[in-house]
Amino acid sequence: MKAAVITFPGSNREGDVAKALKQAGATVEHVWHADTALPAGTDLVVLPGGFSYGDYLRTGAIAARANIMDATRAHAERGGYVLGICNGFQIVCEAGLLPGVLRRNANLKFICRRQHLTVERADTPYTSSYAKGEVIDVCVAHGEGNYIADEETIARLEGEGLVAFRYADAAGKVTDAANPNGSLNNIAGIYSPKLNVLGLMPHPENLIDSLTGGTDGRGMFASLVGKKAA
Repeated sequence: MKAAVITFPGSNREGDVAKALKQAGATVEHVWHADTALPAGTDLVVLPGGFSYGDYLRTGAIAARANIMDATRAHAERGGYVLGICNGFQIVCEAGLLPGVLRRNANLKFICRRQHLTVERADTPYTSSYAKGEVIDVCVAHGEGNYIADEETIARLEGEGLVAFRYADAAGKVTDAANPNGSLNNIAGIYSPKLNVLGLMPHPENLIDSLTGGTDGRGMFASLVGKKAA
């Protein structure tokens, strides 16, 4: 697995996600937002967390129009993998790779804490190391993670099994109390129809080492390293 981790002005999690990928056995190259091409042989493009372009206009709106995003969209259209984490989720939505938008958290406050998720399916390139329905412990750190879309889009995501993760409590119960930001249906992440693009607000890369409090995030990167793009 060869991964290209994109850095935008304001990104701050590119080092964390690169470490997680390398720990799982991937080869990682860092790519600047102004570049126009991905490294040869790229399997996975990662858009990391942070505050690209200072979150001016809308979160992810300027980054979605960066030079490297044309190559990223072409990569996704070919079936290549694209992973957007936190600000990266906002970017892939703004870039048209996933539907919906991320708006201000319902409580209008920045949230930084541990968060449980349910794994909605385990038959994707991102989740094969997990079990369907498994409850995992990761982290969230965002001010605009409230996922919304029109009723038709939500119905399609639900009906086609494109919800990747949901916010839940430690017992795996999907409740309003377990929802940190107000996202519709407790949605924490979604897939594209071909399952090659994943956007999620939580940070699995922050919990890959027992020294930092847990290892539940490892499963995503272990899953990816076992896969190759078509």
